Amino acid sequence: MADGTARNGTPFRPAAEAPNMDIEGTPVTVESSRDVGAETIALELETPEGFDALPGQFVLLRAVPWDVDESAEIDDDDVVMRHYTLSSPGVDETFEITVGIDPDGDLSPWLADLEGGETVHVEGPFGTITYEGDRDVVAVAGGPGVGPAVAIAEAAHEAGHDATVIYQDDAPAHEDRLEALEDAGADVAVLEDDDEAGLVDAIDSHVDDGQLYAFGFETFVTTVADAIDDAGGDADEALIENFG
Repeated sequence: MADGTARNGTPFRPAAEAPNMDIEGTPVTVESSRDVGAETIALELETPEGFDALPGQFVLLRAVPWDVDESAEIDDDDVVMRHYTLSSPGVDETFEITVGIDPDGDLSPWLADLEGGETVHVEGPFGTITYEGDRDVVAVAGGPGVGPAVAIAEAAHEAGHDATVIYQDDAPAHEDRLEALEDAGADVAVLEDDDEAGLVDAIDSHVDDGQLYAFGFETFVTTVADAIDDAGGDADEALIENFG
């Protein structure tokens, strides 16, 4: 890809074209990118050697999304890094992350313009919230939490276990995968952002149906934790990832 302009108007040079980069982490190839919802993409990345991530874990991604002179040395100020939770049920040859696009962001508009063949750098996997294919699951997601929730539900289904997905978002992503899960027998509830009563009712209906997971921003996961306790469950036993 030639030099270009990201969706937010920032000039950029694809990472694969900057020969003097010395960036921490393992370089991996971007295999593909696809739109999976409003202002949301899924990036399929090459799985590096020894990468043994489980659904629920996350990586640290580094890139230089700026127009950098080819002869320049890259310093830490040029590198932008973000954490992304895996949204694929496995990592055999490739793995996926789901990226919400902030038009004014430093990194996500650049990621959204990748076409495949570029290089980014990753570290990880990180995180203690995992699914090992050993039980039924109830995955609750708010906004960007849909990626890991869908991955965990798919991994459970592939392992022969029951899966429930409760997802709150006015503009849902990964609808094709949610529909496939529902067609395969999973319980899937997609709720609007302001439907707190529906979220609480859905948790109450499924609180005993498997290991509870929750992924989302602080207000959302706090509501989920309270709903679990109010439904007679134990929020301390739920595996909850607060995105901040």
